[in-house]
Amino acid sequence: MSTTSTTGPTDTTAPASAPAGRAVGSIARKVLDFSMDQAVWILLVLAIVIMGIFKPSFYSFGILSNILVQATVLGILAISISMVILLGDINLATVGTAGFSALLGVMAMKAGLPVPLAILLILVVGSLVGLVNGLIVTKLRANALIATLAMNMVLQGALLAITSGKSITSLPASYKFVSQGRIGAFPALPIVLIVVFAVFYIIWERTRFGRGLFAVGGNPRGAYIAGIDVDRVKIGAYVVSGLLSGLAGWLLSGYMGAVTSSFGTTYEMQVIAAAVIGGVSLTGGRGNMIGVLAGTLLLTVIQVGLAVLGIQSTLITLAGGLMIFVAVLIDASRNLYNSRS
Repeated sequence: MSTTSTTGPTDTTAPASAPAGRAVGSIARKVLDFSMDQAVWILLVLAIVIMGIFKPSFYSFGILSNILVQATVLGILAISISMVILLGDINLATVGTAGFSALLGVMAMKAGLPVPLAILLILVVGSLVGLVNGLIVTKLRANALIATLAMNMVLQGALLAITSGKSITSLPASYKFVSQGRIGAFPALPIVLIVVFAVFYIIWERTRFGRGLFAVGGNPRGAYIAGIDVDRVKIGAYVVSGLLSGLAGWLLSGYMGAVTSSFGTTYEMQVIAAAVIGGVSLTGGRGNMIGVLAGTLLLTVIQVGLAVLGIQSTLITLAGGLMIFVAVLIDASRNLYNSRS
């Protein structure tokens, strides 16, 4: 009797504790998975809350709309570089392409070319630079980092030489309309950002070209065996990257009302950080457009917020550098976590 009564409760409670432990472990795993997948959005919300605590006026319409305006060029350049990072390559010529394309378009416009054709010229020049980069990387098998770094130096050097260190100003209102215009009380520039992100979300998720980008970035050999023209996908990615850089060049020159000798240089490392923080893996094959948008907004919120708080510009630069370092750590952590899961 005593033996039966002693062992009875033990037999019934032991199986009950095991499912409970598994349930807790499953919940913890789901929370960790969610945190890793949505880390950038969590950081964005925390940044907005913290900025608002220290400066309640941060939540004003003027500052929030300004964040979206400031994020537009960075966001488009982040998509531009993400197209190539997704392949496991890199394109360090995005900013140089933006500046050089804008310079040629503005000079042609000053020489009498109609504004719509000048804008089209900027986009074409950007695409051609991307084509050259793509051909060098694919056909000559050049290292993407060195090739695009060299291209960026050539383009920025040409910009400096042509402008002789001076700014080209007095741009017509029709050229600046999208960048400086408003729709009611809302600036027009963020609308461009939303449209571009929506278009490339569809391209990445719903098109054959988008699937090709992920396949080539994840396993180039496997993609080739599956019948994907790897070189064509890579060249296409570089061309689109150049096109987006040209678009960013037009919008930034319109917003500034000028093309300067140091055009866009503040974006050079930020675009990589925005893409990587947003989940585009430096090893290729992984990323999503929603994450890139979040990474862009996070960097912009931090920079605008620090400026609103009255932080010295040197410390803002330091914060930008730290964010790039954080981007590398986040990417490494994701890769390590995914390899163990």
